[in-house]
Amino acid sequence: MYSYVLLINTRDEQELVHKITGVISKCGLNIINNNEFVEKERKRFFMRSEIVGKFDKEKLLEELKKVLSEKAEVKLVENKKKRIVVLATKEHHCLGDLLLRESYDEINAEIVAVLANHNDLKPLVDKFDKPFYCVSTENKEKHAQEKEVLDIIEKYNPDYVILAKYMRILSPDFVEHLKDRIINIHHSFLPAFIGANPYKKAFIRGVKIIGATAHFVSDDLDDGPIITQEVISINHEYSADDMKKAGREAEKAALAKALKLVFEEKVFISGNKTIVLG
Repeated sequence: MYSYVLLINTRDEQELVHKITGVISKCGLNIINNNEFVEKERKRFFMRSEIVGKFDKEKLLEELKKVLSEKAEVKLVENKKKRIVVLATKEHHCLGDLLLRESYDEINAEIVAVLANHNDLKPLVDKFDKPFYCVSTENKEKHAQEKEVLDIIEKYNPDYVILAKYMRILSPDFVEHLKDRIINIHHSFLPAFIGANPYKKAFIRGVKIIGATAHFVSDDLDDGPIITQEVISINHEYSADDMKKAGREAEKAALAKALKLVFEEKVFISGNKTIVLG
């Protein structure tokens, strides 16, 4: 008995659920969980189905194409752990949280390697017996440094690359190479306070809530499709450093929640936003 997740993104039309479930039944499969959503503004239909049974994968996809629109996006994903490469700089809290969660099987993923532009986090990574690479940015042209990083990433063939406080702006070429496969945690409740030093900006503005945003990376700085956001209430007694310390908890929570959703195949990218089913 095999378990798969069927993901469908197609033009909305009448009787879609009936047509799709009819094909699934015809192929001898059972649906054990199902969610769907219609994005009315774009007239798009999204469906996520957990299916079980023994079947011919190619036949199922072929039959589904017959009942869906020509430009429908259909994915059939085996329910197994994702392979991820984590990129970091010097801050340990997000990386450490992911390493612990993986150790206790709390995220549906295997961390196959950690890469940083400083050596500060190597002792932490060594404790979890993970490959660690340092690709420094000092005295290196950006393209050359990114090529080194990509060469290491490709060696591990990951499903996703996670920016766990990797404090580097990625080039459009780098992002395109890993399109829709890079997830970042930003230390701000986007779209407010994009870029560097968000806590200092928040302090100057006198905000009463700080937060963190997990999002897919796009060419535009901190403007990719948002997956999850977390907030923490603060007051006038918080300094910028106090905000930063409190914000770390929001960052860990937002990143962990986002990765759980993505790794369980519950997130669709729709334009510059996400549809989360499940």
